[in-house]
Amino acid sequence: MASDETTPSAPAPAPGPAPALKKDNKNYKGFVAGVFSGIAKLSVGHPFDTIKVRLQTSSRTRFSGPLECLTQTVRNEGLRGLYKGATPPLVGWMFMDSLMLGSLTVYRRLLRDNLFNPPGHPLHDPLRPMPSHGHGLAGVMAGATVSMIAAPVEHVKARLQTQYAASKADRLYKGPLDCVRKIYAAHGVAGVYRGLGATLLFRSFFFFWWGSYDVFSRWMRQNTAMSAPAVNFWAGGLSAQVFWLTSYPSDVVKQRIMTDPLGGALGDGQRRFPRWRDAAVAVYREQGVRGYWRGFLPCFLRAFPANAMALLAFEGVMRALPE
Repeated sequence: MASDETTPSAPAPAPGPAPALKKDNKNYKGFVAGVFSGIAKLSVGHPFDTIKVRLQTSSRTRFSGPLECLTQTVRNEGLRGLYKGATPPLVGWMFMDSLMLGSLTVYRRLLRDNLFNPPGHPLHDPLRPMPSHGHGLAGVMAGATVSMIAAPVEHVKARLQTQYAASKADRLYKGPLDCVRKIYAAHGVAGVYRGLGATLLFRSFFFFWWGSYDVFSRWMRQNTAMSAPAVNFWAGGLSAQVFWLTSYPSDVVKQRIMTDPLGGALGDGQRRFPRWRDAAVAVYREQGVRGYWRGFLPCFLRAFPANAMALLAFEGVMRALPE
């Protein structure tokens, strides 16, 4: 209202540009902090991810469980085998977390200012936090945004992780660039983006991740004496586990699609899953309901430390960066 301004005679819109500019300046922080989140997440979580992907895409005759998969990988390929396919996500997670967490901060602000607590609304309260489902909705939007990068990165990573030959000479793909080059030469952009639809579906479950992160963070701030970094660590780890509990079956189907032979000029076999539904039905037909949870243990064990460290790094950098 005009009566609230320090200079009543000034036009109402005049004070607007300064706070708007300040908001825009803050937008860069999420993108910068996301880079550090991606590095932390990959360093802690990639060995778990390799075991998860191998279990998701192999039969029970190859690995009876995560422990056998781990021991066979280390015995046949050494510790470096656990970091197979790490180069794409090392680069990819830096960009992906930068884009995801940067866009998340932007979407949170847009939803808060235009839907949940618009400044011009009679009930506007600058101290009222956005509800948890608003954070969840921002997470869905950020998940859809980052899928444009995540789909090809995870596609290449999955194909490299499921090459079991210890010698590079015996592998179809010598590395990430060779993988992209061969897939693009045989199938074009559509081949590189194989699994995009499954990626979008999987990342729609970010609703539960970021919604629960807000719930946990708010509860800890109100009911414990933990420091801000401790809240970020515990809320980050617990919310990641909520995410995987809700999203894991869709990830299994996504990995099946991303490791399915592309066929054609690539010469890697016959394609089995032209549609998402075909892969989902195949998982059930081969292993029943339990098939949708194959590889869940290493994923669940990875979720807490990898994402706790990632969000600790993200929130810490966010606080350290200048306004």
